[in-house]
Amino acid sequence: MSFSFKLDRILDRAAELRAMLSEGLGGEAFVKASRELAEIEPVVERIDELRAAEHQAHDAEALLADPEMRELAEAELFELKGRIPALQHALRLALLPKDEADERPAILEIRPAAGGDEAGLFAAELFDMYRKYAVLRGWRFEVLEYDESELGGLKGASAEITGQGVFARMKYESGVHRVQRVPATESQGRIHTSTVTVAVLPEAEEVDVQIDEGELRIDVYRASGAGGQHVNKTESAVRITHLPTGIVVAMQEEKSQHKNRAKAMKILRARLYEQQRAQAHASRAADRRSQVGTGDRSERIRTYNFPQGRVSDHRIEKTLYKIDRIMQGELDEFIDALIAEDQAARLAAEE
Repeated sequence: MSFSFKLDRILDRAAELRAMLSEGLGGEAFVKASRELAEIEPVVERIDELRAAEHQAHDAEALLADPEMRELAEAELFELKGRIPALQHALRLALLPKDEADERPAILEIRPAAGGDEAGLFAAELFDMYRKYAVLRGWRFEVLEYDESELGGLKGASAEITGQGVFARMKYESGVHRVQRVPATESQGRIHTSTVTVAVLPEAEEVDVQIDEGELRIDVYRASGAGGQHVNKTESAVRITHLPTGIVVAMQEEKSQHKNRAKAMKILRARLYEQQRAQAHASRAADRRSQVGTGDRSERIRTYNFPQGRVSDHRIEKTLYKIDRIMQGELDEFIDALIAEDQAARLAAEE
């Protein structure tokens, strides 16, 4: 199917939907048609803009034969020859299949991996980096869990991030983050390498994932603080095990058992939803692995080298020498480049 023919079909569908809505559709049919039209109207506007530019170029070419209009026509054609490819590229991007989760809130989970205490300390710094990034983006960052170690590092933490296009940007952060530096506990001044895993999951609604209460094992116990001391005399901590998948979520952040259970269910639902998405996308992923990574939390994606002040993203081979600013949440330069690379790979796959 040619690009022009594809655009014609979109215009025809928009006209068809407008006609259906003007005929007085009601109920669910009206809602469905309205939603579809709202989704394609931005594309229709881009098509109209491209077609108008192409029409202008055609008219300008016709004027080249007129000596009096030739100079003006050449100037207009020069401008249009730069503008039309940009409009075509924007349209191709707009026509790429949308990830239905892109506009959803995200559940961020951070766990230290290799490196002992130093991994826990860096996990805490990464969690703070994402908190600052959320502030810069105007997003809401709500801590769901924060399990602190005796040294002030993290045993594990999770947060809910809400705002416009959260998952669309944060999904590129899933994977293994590696830090290279001299730990505060290192007396010899040797550089150590530690790793932290980051998982970013799209938040799921109850309608997205059906969870049978009979498939859950729910244990309650006393919450404990750093070092194992009890901080709560009541059994407020909750551990939920989803028996069919073996997924376990434990929550003790709140003093209320009810609140801990609600938070644990939110994380469990997000993990099950992501599992469903992974299965649905498995065949497509097998055909083409994205250059910006699979989003697999076992994949090493970025290295933070403190002695050299640099951060390197291995998926796009991009290195920035401003580690202090990046740790303050200035991640957009990386994320914008990752989005552009992902779009380029998807466009190439569509051709």
